[in-house]
Amino acid sequence: MPLTNKFQLYLPGAILSAHLNSAIRNYALLFFGCALFHLAGAWNLPLIDRDEPRFAEASREMIQRADYVVPYFNNQLRLDKPPLAYWAQVGSYRLFGESDFSARFPSVIAAALTALVIFAWGSRIGAAKVGWWAAIIFALSLQTFLHAKAAVADMWLVLFMTIAHWAGYELCLVRPAAPLANTFGVAPYQQMRWWLTFYFALALGFLAKGPIAWTPLLTAGSIMCFARGLQLSHRFKFGRGVLLTLAIVAIWGIPALIRTQGQFLVVGIGRHVLDRSFATMEGHGANSFGMYLLLLPFYFVTIFVSFFPWSIKLPWLTKMLWRKEEASVTPQSRGYNARDNIDNYLIAGVAIIFIIFALVRTKLPHYTLPAFPLLALLLARHWSKEEAMVGSSEEFREPRRRSLFRNIVIVTAGLWVAIALIVPPLVSRSFPAYALFQESRTYLRPDMQFASVDFHEPSLVWYFRSILNSFFTPLKRRRASEFIIEPGPRLVIVPTPLVGMLFANHPQTWKFFSTRGFNIAKGKRVDLTLVLKPE
Repeated sequence: MPLTNKFQLYLPGAILSAHLNSAIRNYALLFFGCALFHLAGAWNLPLIDRDEPRFAEASREMIQRADYVVPYFNNQLRLDKPPLAYWAQVGSYRLFGESDFSARFPSVIAAALTALVIFAWGSRIGAAKVGWWAAIIFALSLQTFLHAKAAVADMWLVLFMTIAHWAGYELCLVRPAAPLANTFGVAPYQQMRWWLTFYFALALGFLAKGPIAWTPLLTAGSIMCFARGLQLSHRFKFGRGVLLTLAIVAIWGIPALIRTQGQFLVVGIGRHVLDRSFATMEGHGANSFGMYLLLLPFYFVTIFVSFFPWSIKLPWLTKMLWRKEEASVTPQSRGYNARDNIDNYLIAGVAIIFIIFALVRTKLPHYTLPAFPLLALLLARHWSKEEAMVGSSEEFREPRRRSLFRNIVIVTAGLWVAIALIVPPLVSRSFPAYALFQESRTYLRPDMQFASVDFHEPSLVWYFRSILNSFFTPLKRRRASEFIIEPGPRLVIVPTPLVGMLFANHPQTWKFFSTRGFNIAKGKRVDLTLVLKPE
């Protein structure tokens, strides 16, 4: 065979190999870059009351009980959330031991994986540039920066909702390829792959944080309603798909319901979904109907903080998305400013999440975090379109446009890393449970009983049970002195002003450790003393 023919024969393989190596490098760079970025500061900030210690301790008690079906916190059933986040933390504990860092590590991984999904999806709907920009926008958003370091379930929910939305996009908007045709599209086997991905992601999202993970079904449904010509029902096969999702959930759910005599459904769905929708929980929301109406636009305002720094582009993005094809001012801009079905799909996903949580009575700024990947894709897509349009019409303005995104990335990344490395050591001593634990830990013994008066935050359980085998006992003031004199080594934490009154005639062998700090859960300063009886 002539040398030229051999070269032509092997050239496609070489190109494919080069593209594959480049893709692997991109994915590895993005994943490890995001992981290292989010790991900064995750090890030196104490767990923040109340959710982080609850998750961390429930995962520890899973290991201690060897029970991975029903979570417990402080020896009491914890039915608030499904178990996927606990399972992830259990795996982290197996790798790194039990610590604040290992409790947060799964959220770091979930955030990095979400960035990968956004990059892959963005590269499909635009170019690699759109994927890169969207992944970076998501990773550097303030709410992502905070929750990628939090020992809670939110990042796992975001990951699986993003996967489900991507799979839904592929089923909704990518046309199937004709059999044996050399055309782009979704072949039948690929459709089945995306169909399975969609419903598996819904199931895993439910196992992360409950029914809110099923909102991608509403996104797909809305596209079917407003784009009737697409005839999508046969692609989604909703009946079979929902049954598959329920079957996956049931692998855990049925044993959990049997073990708790149905309480997982009553508490997990009844209290933490229905009650949260119609009443405020732990003071997060409006107690009166008038205040509820006043707070309806809550998330449409807080997005400018949660999505910082990219929120500075949201008014511009809204203006761009409002335009129609026919509204383009010049022939050169026609097509760049048009809103298409991809935009409509992403907008529908964002709008559904915002509307649902706007109507829910309990409100916290991070509830809309699952919409951020879609919002990042929208912004990256149109920002890159604007750059292309400006570059084709006004060449001299392109470098300035490009530098805006780059400068925001550099400044924001530097700011977040600085905050993550500098702030935690400065504030850690203001966490009361952590400070008291650090001061007294050399005197703690595994057989010691412990209790507290007027300070019953979950962080006490997480920190002190890292050494003590007993469970935490909340006390009223009149019981503190009785508790400490009972047989065996004990400790009790009380407000410092009560120490002189409750323990006036204490033995010389007792130890006292005091701290002043801030109870974040209740938003007030506290002055606490730990009274420890060695024997």
